[in-house]
Amino acid sequence: MSERLARIASFAYHDVTDEPSTSGLQRPTALSYKFPTSLFKAHLDCIARAGGTPEHLVTSIARSAPRPHVLLTFDDGGKSAVWIGDELLRRGWHGHFFVTTGRIGTRTFVSKQDIRYLRSCGHLIGSHSHSHPDVFNALKPAEMQKEWHTSCALIADLVGEPCVVASVPGGDISREVLEVSAASGIQYLFTSEPRYVPQVVGQSVVLGRVNPRLNTPLARVEALARFESWRREMCVRRAKVWLRTASGPVYRYWASRLAPG
Repeated sequence: MSERLARIASFAYHDVTDEPSTSGLQRPTALSYKFPTSLFKAHLDCIARAGGTPEHLVTSIARSAPRPHVLLTFDDGGKSAVWIGDELLRRGWHGHFFVTTGRIGTRTFVSKQDIRYLRSCGHLIGSHSHSHPDVFNALKPAEMQKEWHTSCALIADLVGEPCVVASVPGGDISREVLEVSAASGIQYLFTSEPRYVPQVVGQSVVLGRVNPRLNTPLARVEALARFESWRREMCVRRAKVWLRTASGPVYRYWASRLAPG
């Protein structure tokens, strides 16, 4: 009998700041993922109106709870993570913060103290790889494994507990990415595939996410939190993947110079 998993609507955000140059990656197209604080609060209000209450962490719900859940995740580990964590806590919510460990303590990224503070508030700290490879699924298996092992070991040392949750940098996945991640000890892996039903690969639960942007209508955010419009998001995602595959070297150049995290 196949394992029954909860339906989980996961949202992927990056930075939330009124001064984009102070937090996270500074690539040009990353700007469309850097939310001003007022717009981000409006997104949270939409999720709340839809009945979403991101109170729980994935480690406590993915395999056990039959009712639907909404999760909030934040990639890269930009400095704005501390403000985000405090805003979520003000609502009684918790978030998942995925850190690029090779950038800890640099100008626009979280410090070691920030990471410990976020964990002390009840938020989850996970890996977003160590060096943030531009096209993760183009790495050799040994290179993928090194990214996970290095990053997870650093996080575990900082927070005093095993790091078993991660998100794929850039969102580019393949069956090999999923299998290597599971073999590397990642028990919960977030992708950028817009799916709300998790799948099990080896010993890992793989969770899809939607990626709101600055121009995403608030009504759509609310619909997604109600588990609506996900098929539309998947169609858009598949079109983008097809274009990336067809463009080959052009996409690799775009990913290395322009792509968000």
